[in-house]
Amino acid sequence: MSQPSNVPEPQLDHLYQEVILDHNKKPRNYKVIPQPQLHSHGLNTLCGDEYFLFLNTSPEGKVTDIGFQGSGCAISKASASIMTTLVKDKTIEEVKILKDSFLDFMLKDGITASKEKIGRLKMFEGVKEFPVRVKCATLIWRTLEDALNNIHERKE
Repeated sequence: MSQPSNVPEPQLDHLYQEVILDHNKKPRNYKVIPQPQLHSHGLNTLCGDEYFLFLNTSPEGKVTDIGFQGSGCAISKASASIMTTLVKDKTIEEVKILKDSFLDFMLKDGITASKEKIGRLKMFEGVKEFPVRVKCATLIWRTLEDALNNIHERKE
């Protein structure tokens, strides 16, 4: 049965805002991993958002544990929380593809192929309207990129 026309449809932007606020209020994987195999530090000097990222991987190259600590705005903390839930149990190659796709989506105009690869991360599309806030959404992803670039130095 169809809805009566006088009942408004839920706003997708409102749903996305709720998800971002939920991840900000109750961040997932907000923890320090003692003696992580991979780690990195990210700082947005424009606003002071700062995060430390910790990862462990299996011998097969899957992310077995991930955590982050630090502070920042709702967008940066939600991005970090969501990122950690998406990369856990993925291979390093899958993580790199997701990271590159998200960064392309956020930083380049007209990227449609990435939209398909990033799934629910599309919720950050509204952030693109505020260029200063794009750095907030991408900070943890750049931090992840740095950690992955140092994989050859990982502790065993």
